[in-house]
Amino acid sequence: MKKKILVVIANYYTNIADELLKSSLNELKNIHQTKIINVPGVFEIPVTISKFIKKFDAAIALGCVIKGETPHFDFISSATTDAIMKISIDTKKPVGNGVITCLNKKQAEARGKKGKEAAKAVLSVLSQK
Repeated sequence: MKKKILVVIANYYTNIADELLKSSLNELKNIHQTKIINVPGVFEIPVTISKFIKKFDAAIALGCVIKGETPHFDFISSATTDAIMKISIDTKKPVGNGVITCLNKKQAEARGKKGKEAAKAVLSVLSQK
């Protein structure tokens, strides 16, 4: 049975976001109905998922945070991860966390397949009986 899956992607780092999305959609293989919503940064992902999750069986969060010279990285990464987990627990629906946190752009570019891992995790939870 086709599942409805919401994919919310932060496109702040366009090339990295594109790779995360591509690997996620390749895992879903057009077997499931997906809706993609773009947001400016990872901090906007949880609120967007919360706004639409009732219409979907699951969600996938995709984006990238790269450490800079201030503590901003730590706050954004932690707040986003905590909010994604809370949405999943509160709604009892899987939310795959494909938000990568990296020390530099080179690390981020090497982790583009994390979208696939987030999609696999969601499909695994959806298949539980």
